Amino acid sequence: MKIEPEKYICHQPEFKGIYNNKAFLKGLETISDHGTSFAVGVSLMSSLFLRPLAIQMAPNVEKENKKYAGVNSVASGVARFLTVEAVAIPIENAIKNIDKNPDKFLKKETIDTLKNGAKSLTESRDYKFITQVLKLGVNFLTSIPKSMLTIALIPFIIDKITNKKAEKLPETPLKKENYNPVFSPFFKGNLQNKLSGGIGKILDMENVQNLALKYSKNDQNIARNISMATDVLLTSAFAIQTKKNKKIEEERKNPLILNNLISTGITLLGGYTIDNLIQKGGKNFLEKFKTVNKNNPKLPKYVEGLNILRPTLIFAGLYYGVLPVISTFLAEKTDKIAKNKN
Repeated sequence: MKIEPEKYICHQPEFKGIYNNKAFLKGLETISDHGTSFAVGVSLMSSLFLRPLAIQMAPNVEKENKKYAGVNSVASGVARFLTVEAVAIPIENAIKNIDKNPDKFLKKETIDTLKNGAKSLTESRDYKFITQVLKLGVNFLTSIPKSMLTIALIPFIIDKITNKKAEKLPETPLKKENYNPVFSPFFKGNLQNKLSGGIGKILDMENVQNLALKYSKNDQNIARNISMATDVLLTSAFAIQTKKNKKIEEERKNPLILNNLISTGITLLGGYTIDNLIQKGGKNFLEKFKTVNKNNPKLPKYVEGLNILRPTLIFAGLYYGVLPVISTFLAEKTDKIAKNKN
């Protein structure tokens, strides 16, 4: 009997580098499921370390203004993390619950409409678009309480920094071992099912479905657009709250507000431009990525993860790493010019 060697050769799948790297794909899936948490996590780390360091590098700026700008960065990062995550994680988990059991939480008509020809609901571009809007929209909806908490934290942190006695702070509820408002069992079980049911009722609304069908073609920019809208609302609310706050020194208010206005303005213009350039230049990467993973049922999640990862890193790099040096310097000069005119 003649043996044909080729039949017994074990053919390994062609290695495509980062395109099918298991760790990279798993990361993209996680970002897709928890887009808001990923964005706010990047924001927190950048606020605590990257931006304060960049502020200290700004030339010809008063030490006190640098201190207030640095404290604002820390307070802003902590406030954003606490306010967003307290709402984001339950909503993200509730939507993930719907992903697994769509028949339990959605009407059959809703599933058929949002599937729109896709093999399954979770592979549908329309469904992924509208659920991503719900998840990322948390950041926008919590902007006002976040700005209020930031303003409240600034004088508190300043006071502790300048307190030479360095008294030990009393333990707060957040430090207790068994207390965690974000991962509390409060959000598990029946209550999570109720939240999934509430979100399901939103998805059952005809207007919401029409919104998904109409705008899902622009899903690659949804994370960027919501991020930009959030930044505008945050900066506006911060400026108003800073002006009203009596615990912040008057002479520090204008530089603080100008710093935020300049940072946000340049970030939006620069980030939008850079993101568009990267999208155009990265078309080949995206197409090859889709080709390599075309048989992977989780491909829509990977692409969604990429569309969140890209603008998050671009805007974070600009806002927290590059612009604080420029905005802190310009805010100082603008404030001095205004004082001289007066």
